[in-house]
This record gives sequence, C-alpha cells and structure tokens, in this order.
Amino acid sequence: MLATQDIRKAFKALGLKSDNPGASDGRAWFGNGSELEVVSPINGKVLAVVKQTNNDDYEQVITAAREAFMVWREIPAPKRGEIIRQLGQALRENKDELGRLVTMEMGKSIQEGWGEVQEMIDICDYACGLSRQLYGVQTHSERARHRMYEQWHPLGLVGVITAFNFPAAVWAWNLAIALVCGDVVVWKPASNTPLTSIACQKIIENVLRENNMVSGIATLVIGRGAEIGELLNRDPRVDLISYTGSCRMGKHIASVVGARLGKTILELGGNNAVIVTPNADLDLAAENIFFGAVGTAGQRCTTTRRVIIEESVYDAFMKKLLSFYDRLTIGSPLDERIQMGPLVSVSAVSTMFEALETIVRHGGRVVHEGKKLQGENYPGGCYVTPAVVEVPKDMAIVREETFAPILYLIKYSGPVQTAVAIQNDVPQGLSSSIFTDNLVEAESFLSASGSDCGIANVNLGTSGAEIGLAFGGEKETGGGRESGSDAWKGYMRRQTNTINWSKGTTLAQGIQFE
Repeated sequence: MLATQDIRKAFKALGLKSDNPGASDGRAWFGNGSELEVVSPINGKVLAVVKQTNNDDYEQVITAAREAFMVWREIPAPKRGEIIRQLGQALRENKDELGRLVTMEMGKSIQEGWGEVQEMIDICDYACGLSRQLYGVQTHSERARHRMYEQWHPLGLVGVITAFNFPAAVWAWNLAIALVCGDVVVWKPASNTPLTSIACQKIIENVLRENNMVSGIATLVIGRGAEIGELLNRDPRVDLISYTGSCRMGKHIASVVGARLGKTILELGGNNAVIVTPNADLDLAAENIFFGAVGTAGQRCTTTRRVIIEESVYDAFMKKLLSFYDRLTIGSPLDERIQMGPLVSVSAVSTMFEALETIVRHGGRVVHEGKKLQGENYPGGCYVTPAVVEVPKDMAIVREETFAPILYLIKYSGPVQTAVAIQNDVPQGLSSSIFTDNLVEAESFLSASGSDCGIANVNLGTSGAEIGLAFGGEKETGGGRESGSDAWKGYMRRQTNTINWSKGTTLAQGIQFE
C-alpha cells in the first residue's frame, strides 16, 4: 500500500525529512509558525510535519524577493531561459521520486503523478524557447520621422497560490513563464500538499545556486490561506496574484487585489460538459468521458461533470459508458495497474456523499452507485467508487462544481444548439467538448454562438490540456490564462514607445500649437 521504505526513499532523494521548515527565501529555510501534520490519503497516516510560516517569516521572504527582482530583471531573457532549461533537466532527473511524492501526498494514480512532473518538464522546455520570443509590435506613425513600437518589461513579484489537485504542475506553469519574463515568484501551496512544494523549491534552489544567482528569485511560504494567503493578497509589494482554486475564494481575491489595483490571473472552478450527438462515435465518446470523469478521482478543474446526450443514442451510449465503470480498478495509487486512487481527504468524501444525497432527494436517479470503500485494501477512509446519475437539466446542484467523481447524464432532443444551450447554462466556463462526425455540428460548437468556455474540443474529452496554448476559462472560471500562446503577457507590463528623429516638433492628430 504505502511502505515506510518507499517514503524514506522519496524523502532522501528529494531532501525531505520527518520535520521540515515551511518557508524559504531562496537562501535559508525557516518556519516559526504552527506545526502542520501532512496526512497521506492513501492510508490516513502522517507522512511528515511542516513548521509553517508566520508573519515575520513572510516579511523576510518578501524582502528577499523584492531585492532579487532588481537583479533578475536585468539578466537577459535568453539567459533566464537557460536557467529554466536546466530546471527542466533537474526535473527529468527527479521525475520518478517527485511523481511518487505527488501520489503519496495527494492520492492521484502514479501514472498521473509522473504525468504531472512531465507537464512541468514540458513547460520548462516551452519557456526556454519563449525566452527568445518575447515580441513587441512596431507600427507606422502618422508623423514623419517618428517610430512607434511597444515592448514588454518584467512586472515584479508574482504570488502563486496553488490548489492540492496539481500540487507541482500549476506552480511550474507560473514559475517557468514568470521567470523567463524577468519576474520573481513567491509560492503559497495548498495545506494538503506542502511536501511536494518543499521538494520543488529545493530543486529550483539548487539550479539557481549552480548558476550563482542571488537568493529570492524563487521563494516559498507554507501557511493557511486565511493568514499567509491573505498577506499575499493584500501586500502592495506583490504585483500579481496567480490563484488556482474555488470560485468563492477567487471572487474574494479579485476584490482584495483589485482594491489595491493589483493584477490577478484567476483559474477557478469548472463544471465541464460533453455533448454527444447522434453523429458521434459512441465508443470513442465513452472512453474519453470515462477518463475525464474518474481521472484524478474527479478532482481536476477540467473533470468531465456533465454529459448531454441526444435521446436517440442515450441508451446505447450509457451501456458503453457503464462498461468502463464496471472495469475500473480502485486502490493504492502507487500500484501502476490502478486507475483511481483515493480522494484527497475524509472531508472530500463527506462532500461527495452530501451531494449524492441532495441529487437523490431532488429526483436524480443513480445508475452507477458511488459508495465508500472500506477494509484492509482501502485504509484511511478516502476511497470511494465513482457515481453516475441521471438528472434533469434544471436541477440546482448541476449548476455547481462538486469536486468529486460524480458524473451527471442529461438527455436532450432537437438540434445541437439545444445541447449547447444546456451546456452554457451554468456559471462556470472552463472546458467543453462535443463528440460528432458531422462537420456542421462541430463548427457550430466552435463558433461564436457555440460553447462559451475557454476550452472547446471536438472528439476528445474535457481533461488533459497541453501546454502549447493558453489554459483558462470564462465567466466564474475567472478569465485568467496560463501556460502557452500569449499567456506570458499577463506576467509583464506593456510599454508604448514613440521616438522622434525629425529634429522638429509635430503634434499628433494634426494639432497646431505655435
């Protein structure tokens, strides 16, 4: 299940101990706050203890970060990119044990743990290339012998607040891009997964140290969101807050940071839907939806939560889908044969079954039972079977994001626009998908009157985005963008420049002032 020797091996490889300080200014480790016990959902036992950050620790970290920014911003971007390339190499060397630590601490399958580290490696490769492509724009001036262009400068200190479900990758998405843009980063991870953050911080510190870089470029503060997170949100020295988490907390952060006119990148909740039309390949749809619904035990922001199926193919599709559920393997996520591990905590299990009770009470029908798993193969109280339920489109809970492996099945009839309207009728707007071999249906789904989500796919699921293009969503998902495309612009400040080389004064818009 989770052997002591496996923990010791991972800890030794990654520089962890049974008792760990939870703050780093890039040079020294310290922690003078309360102790945090880190419990593995695999068996419910304590992995280690972390001494959290207090106010004085926080001040030391922020001071170091601000001082480091003055140096780091002057280093040419391609040289910053070279350091990120080296970080990618260091992650390759630590992929096995870091992936195992993610699994031990968070509970996702070991395949997904390794996949998360691979995503970190991929973003480092991407950011290294990006460091030579931070392009501005030049345009023609209406005034003779004037040149107009724009350029992008480092923004400053980026506060990265991450969620438990991707305890390493989301930090890497932000860190790699922010650092090549010339920013410095302070990271506040989720309290469920602090050991992964300590391991990652040690890896980036080693890379920076080998390059004789100043301390403070990448820093870490572990502590409660209501305390340390709130210090970051309210601190005018923190130029940008990149937050991944719930819509509720995202609204709070937007209000607090906005009040001081700071910048935010918000990656909030998803209530992701897949449309299955009569023209769909039902086998392809069922397989993709199955992974989207149960991957990471339903604890991804891109998890498939709703399937909107045309009534003429509903029964055939459901039969194919449930055949995957019947073959699902659940157990220790360290076993490579296991597809689904535990939920992250006992409280997450309670949330799931409270939601199922609400669904049944309001007329939903359970077609694949979600139940708690107990016994010696399921220690710790965090193992469940996923649930599949039939619901009407207007059930209130369907409009909410329940962070658990519950999949809603909804029938529709009529043209595909009917299904799109059902899909869009929720507050969230992260990821979406349609399964169809009909070109008109696919193009309609991707059009301005189609899916209102930040991600819209055809013939693949809602989960598993690549890093090449920007990631993020609309509406209550927050509007933020991370990772690829031009998401890097969110980490920089834009400057418009005009150079007059005419030896005279010419005013814009033809104004005469003599």
